[in-house]
Amino acid sequence: MTASFGNIGKIPELRTRILFTLGLLAVYRLGIFITTPGVDRGLMQEIISQQSGTLFGMFNMFVGGALEQASVFSLGIMPYISASIIMQLLAVVVPRLERLQKEGEQGRKKINQYTRYGTIGLSVVQGSIIAVNLEGMQFNNLMVVANPGFGFKLVTVLSLTAGTAFIMWLGEQMTERGVGNGMSLIIFAGIVAGLVPALWRTGELAQQEVLQPLTLLFLLGVVLLAIAVVIFFERAQRRIPVQYSKRVVGRKHFGGQSTHLPLRVNTSGVIPPIFASSLLVFPATVAQFLPDAPMMQQVQAALSPTEWSYNVVFVVLIVFFTFFYTSVMFNPVDVADNMKKFGGYIPGVRPGQQTAEYIDRVLTRLTTGGSVYLAAVCVLPNILLAQQSQLPFYFGGTALLIVVGVALDTVQQIESHLITRSYDGFTGTAGSRIRGRRSTMA
Repeated sequence: MTASFGNIGKIPELRTRILFTLGLLAVYRLGIFITTPGVDRGLMQEIISQQSGTLFGMFNMFVGGALEQASVFSLGIMPYISASIIMQLLAVVVPRLERLQKEGEQGRKKINQYTRYGTIGLSVVQGSIIAVNLEGMQFNNLMVVANPGFGFKLVTVLSLTAGTAFIMWLGEQMTERGVGNGMSLIIFAGIVAGLVPALWRTGELAQQEVLQPLTLLFLLGVVLLAIAVVIFFERAQRRIPVQYSKRVVGRKHFGGQSTHLPLRVNTSGVIPPIFASSLLVFPATVAQFLPDAPMMQQVQAALSPTEWSYNVVFVVLIVFFTFFYTSVMFNPVDVADNMKKFGGYIPGVRPGQQTAEYIDRVLTRLTTGGSVYLAAVCVLPNILLAQQSQLPFYFGGTALLIVVGVALDTVQQIESHLITRSYDGFTGTAGSRIRGRRSTMA
């Protein structure tokens, strides 16, 4: 492992890519502290600190604390992710987008352009909502915005939209000229940045003897176990053997090789936990604006992360979104048709409809296991919070999935560069190479 890290410096291209990525991440983190004009940052921090269980608290975690800083990067990269998800869903129901997906590189470039337009549109809408909410926020009878009005709204929307566009450009540059997926690395950097305050708070509670040494050891063991489980399931895949028949074209022979169709256990990634979390924290956010509505207050209390009802609904939503998103992103019929078109078949299964049914059965079993895995990882932090109210477990299950998954993808790309240059990878053997989430679908 030490020798592999040493080999990174021996490859000029890889060294340049890593330094370039780190430099752009530093630019992103510096931009977090550029405050939106006309907003009192101190009051904003006090307000966000009191809303850790609402949509604002979860959103603040994904943008690396930019919301509590009232930063021009407050929207983060989330509008781009939302636009990407919308485009993926539309590609299923809009024939033109479906054709673009099948046109190769040119089609993907066109879809990426539409995604950028959608990102700007969502940024304008979300920026407008944030601008209106900022004008109504106050702490101890002090207004967060000193001079509200149309001018403040216009400047805020322009600042937040420009900030998101700049972050999107940073992410694309990191993807093209750096190492790893730039958009994912931006979210990764924001989440990891929140670990430092969490560790500091943990140390303070330990010094105050609020947390006992056994509790700390238990917490460390749970975190390490959760990371190991996430790595195992993110790398796990079911390989369906595929045989291609030989074809003779003139004097040349084509095909005849054996390969496999890799199906991941967790095909949907972190999309189900993000959707489920957004739906569950929405009532708590609405309750902030309706303090006199008894029904909303009861719903907010029932959906508190420390309540069993929250965990039950969370698990149901994760399972539902796992199956829904997998069915949208993976079509067994298209896979079976493509295999049949190129002379491929699964041994013991007839090409065509029976192949599609076989793949669908295997995918359903894998998705069932993947949904249980996602639910277990995401509910675990809530159970710990219920057992220990003073536990500063800010590193939730969704964040854990993102951080570990992005780390696997990035390390896999670095290892690919090393092996291409005839160096050993991080694991030392080709048979045990690290596979990221993206590589398993290749």
